[in-house]
Amino acid sequence: MMASQFSSLFLEIGKTNPWLTGVFFLNLCLFTLFAYRVHLHPLSHVPGPLVAKCSSLWLHYHAYVGDECTRIRRLHEKYGPVVRVAPNEVDIADGDAIAHIYSAKTDLVKSSHYTKFAVDTHTTVFSTLETTDRSARLKAVMPLFSASGVRESKPVIEDCVAEFVMRLKTEAESGRVVDVLNLTEAFACDVTTACLFGESYGALKETVAPFSVAGYFDSFLSPGRFFYMPTATWAVLEWLAAALFSNKQIGPSISSVNSYVDRLLKSSKTKSSSFQGRLLSQGVPPLETAAECKDSIFAGGYFIGVVVAHILWFLVRNPDKYAALRRELLDSRTSSESLPYLQSVVKEGLRLSMPSPARLPRIVSKDRLIVQNYRLPPGTNVGLGALQLHLNPDVFPEPEKFLPERWEHPTAEMRRDWVPFGMGVRSCIGRVLSNVVILEVIKAVVESDLLAGVRAVQEKIEVKEWTISQLKEKEILLAWG
Repeated sequence: MMASQFSSLFLEIGKTNPWLTGVFFLNLCLFTLFAYRVHLHPLSHVPGPLVAKCSSLWLHYHAYVGDECTRIRRLHEKYGPVVRVAPNEVDIADGDAIAHIYSAKTDLVKSSHYTKFAVDTHTTVFSTLETTDRSARLKAVMPLFSASGVRESKPVIEDCVAEFVMRLKTEAESGRVVDVLNLTEAFACDVTTACLFGESYGALKETVAPFSVAGYFDSFLSPGRFFYMPTATWAVLEWLAAALFSNKQIGPSISSVNSYVDRLLKSSKTKSSSFQGRLLSQGVPPLETAAECKDSIFAGGYFIGVVVAHILWFLVRNPDKYAALRRELLDSRTSSESLPYLQSVVKEGLRLSMPSPARLPRIVSKDRLIVQNYRLPPGTNVGLGALQLHLNPDVFPEPEKFLPERWEHPTAEMRRDWVPFGMGVRSCIGRVLSNVVILEVIKAVVESDLLAGVRAVQEKIEVKEWTISQLKEKEILLAWG
């Protein structure tokens, strides 16, 4: 009887006020959807805040404003190592899960989120979801990134390092406050291009700051704000963001990089053993080869540049660590690979700088995944992030302090959870090259004693915690004199 009366009342309201009927139906649909996600969804047993279980808007918002990792870290402190951060997204802060998620044996593929990092509409070794094309391209270029390939590039690296030290010395003698991030990004761009393409971009030779690659790097970072959004929605929001918050440096910077890459592909070096030549000889079309080149310029230039600038800042902020490193260098004339404290300084710098701090999502395949006794069904986006692992106090005591000494006797958990180059089969292909370059440039700067008596302008370096982080101030300032 009550149902009949309710139906009659609802029909009467619908005749007199159709808008109220529409609102009622909308609210009923939302209530049903939210009730399903909270109580009946296959992930309903995974702990997390109610707002994240109901909607992805919580994750989208924090990804956009750039505090995603810090917010999720707080959730882990409250709920434990496995947290539901969106209706179909799970974040994990347990290093034991690395092997289960990123191993080739588990066959978990990258989520579709990564396609937002396509270059000129072409997916690259980093952004592609397909393993077949990626494997063929990797096979072609891996000799350049292998230990032997990097050894062959040592003279080129040393030349670029020497040029950087001279430029840093010139800037220091000017009496101005120096943005070392601008310098290290220019250096990293030059050493990456010289080693891979056989022709340096020449950023350090530019006389006007910021260098011409700066805007190009910024253009690569912006998709991280919309990383978890559906691609169609992201395309609209990205267009709006570009229209409303345009950066005048980006257009000319992209044009400069495009001209450089176009010149590479037209030159005789394309027939050599260079990065671009290897791809072209493998049958990769020129436009896709160009996209791979541009992706490598960003990956090497930005990653190395950010890490080196952070390490210089850490050494200035910790004069006792700088003195210890300088003593080691003065007492030994061996290669950088044989200097344990230098190795520790770089490891600690990589742990704290984290150019890629956020979760690296993978899709659970047809077989369910069990982590910490939680059963994650097929289709779930799941992953770990460097920030959760690198700042875990159970693994790294006093995690936010720069303590190179912690690497004198690293635990198995420290080695497992140190993931600055990513995790598993899709980890960074340039990790060997990057590590050698960072070691060589830090060694050269400290040997020259250019950081003696230097003052760090910023008390703290803050970043936007996107998939690839961006410094909020976009600069790291050091003052000489």
